[in-house]
Amino acid sequence: MKIVMLEPLGVSEEKVMKMAKPFLDAGHEFVYCGKPVGSEEEKKELAREADVLIIANSPLSADVIDAARNLKMISVGFTGVDHVDMETCRKRGVVVCNAQGYATDATAEMTLTMMLACLRNVVPYDGIVREGGRLQGFSHNTLKGKNVGIVGTGAIGRRVAELVKAFGCNLLGYDVAKSPEAMELGVTYAELDELFAKSDIVTMHAPLLESTRKLASRERIALMKKTAILINCARGPLVDSEALAEALNEGRIAKAGIDVYEMEPPIPADHPLLHAKNVILTPHVAFYTEESLALRVGIVCDNISAWMAGHPINVK
Repeated sequence: MKIVMLEPLGVSEEKVMKMAKPFLDAGHEFVYCGKPVGSEEEKKELAREADVLIIANSPLSADVIDAARNLKMISVGFTGVDHVDMETCRKRGVVVCNAQGYATDATAEMTLTMMLACLRNVVPYDGIVREGGRLQGFSHNTLKGKNVGIVGTGAIGRRVAELVKAFGCNLLGYDVAKSPEAMELGVTYAELDELFAKSDIVTMHAPLLESTRKLASRERIALMKKTAILINCARGPLVDSEALAEALNEGRIAKAGIDVYEMEPPIPADHPLLHAKNVILTPHVAFYTEESLALRVGIVCDNISAWMAGHPINVK
């Protein structure tokens, strides 16, 4: 079989090829990709003879999938698969597997970082010190005792719950299915409107589906406390960015920490959050640690091995 990487996985070629050695030893072809593939035409050409494709978080369109005439399986080095044309995969009978779990700790830790940075004004104070300033009139708050509303109590949401519980927070949760593990951690489930209204910090951890777009809607953002913080290290379209920017600029909520957007960075110069007050912006890096990237290469290869053996794992 021919296995083709269409984009880098964030680790060295040496590490990738070490993980790919069992495929080579078994007589399969493995095509390494060291830099992002630019155009759709380049993707089509590389994918044309592939039996298996490896991608991370760049879009995989119906045109590319259809151009890969031998395609049978896609191993996605990412948790979400909304960037893959799943309808075309279903029609073609292409198995799609994700790298679920590779960035659970990394994303949860970034979420906690955003919370603490917002509560303690880390970013503005960095600028003040560099300009020769000192203590200013910011409000400072501790994380202990805060009501943290977790929207989506899957693996990452539950890990966030564990971390903030250690700080002495009260845990609210929302999900379509209540998690027994989350409830054991002390999460009290609530309807979304109630969660947004009661929480001091709302953090988004839901998958991106048609039903989850703009879960943090204009109406729900309007329910938040004036002192509240909104964190999104999950998927950009979960939040109405324009409504969030307006709420921040008008002082209707206190702060936000945003790692994800409606598109992959760089985001356009007219994006509303670029011109909003009291928001920390990072370029979709919550998942990005040396440890998590090494882990995802292993999961990507394990997905392929399991599929070849006839018992696929992490199927979406």
